[in-house]
Amino acid sequence: MRILTVRNLHHRYADGTQALNGVDFHLDSGECVALLGANGSGKTTFVLHLNGLLETAPEQGSVEVCGVPVKRDTVEQVRAKIGLVFQDSDEQLFMPTVLEDVAFGPANLGLSPEAAAARAKEMLERVGMTGALRKAPYHLSAGEKRRVAIAGVLAMAPEILVLDEPTTFLDPPGQRDLASLLAGLPQAKILVTHDVEFARALATRAVFFERGRVAGEGSVDEIIRRFDWAVGFRQLK
Repeated sequence: MRILTVRNLHHRYADGTQALNGVDFHLDSGECVALLGANGSGKTTFVLHLNGLLETAPEQGSVEVCGVPVKRDTVEQVRAKIGLVFQDSDEQLFMPTVLEDVAFGPANLGLSPEAAAARAKEMLERVGMTGALRKAPYHLSAGEKRRVAIAGVLAMAPEILVLDEPTTFLDPPGQRDLASLLAGLPQAKILVTHDVEFARALATRAVFFERGRVAGEGSVDEIIRRFDWAVGFRQLK
């Protein structure tokens, strides 16, 4: 079932930069798609549009999440369906303890303090962080912070997870643990990443952004070959 549809999406920043120039995209239930492309190609601008963090006039395209068009008056409804995990987990973790942080979202949905805490504990157990309930988020490692940030998003019961550069600041064991965690989650996923091995491990499809457009899509390996995206330091030595 199609749960995300983007048609002819444009975005120009106030300084005149044309960040998106007619992007079409779709996501199906249970699918994991990697967004690849150079810095400045439009990937992050694109995902910020998916839950209404950037405004788009109707003549500049449309975004529909689980049948709900993304507009000013539907933002709260949309954000209950699509959860965004930022590149820097410190941007999402702000409460005194891990438990309070993960319970914050459910409490704002109207759950009682007891029900919000129960849901937070359930999500922390799912991501393997039950031992950190009373810890301050800033005492956690980068990998632990990422897990807590994901728990906070999962506590909102979204149907789609969007992760912006999820392996940033993670060592190889942390990257493997994160891949294993995400592989076990039922939500559809969008991964904005430069890490092709991480994309290979999880994504069933890749979409390549170039100058604000979708330049190609296919399997991860197909896109890597087509755009010569696997060239890195190991091959340049």
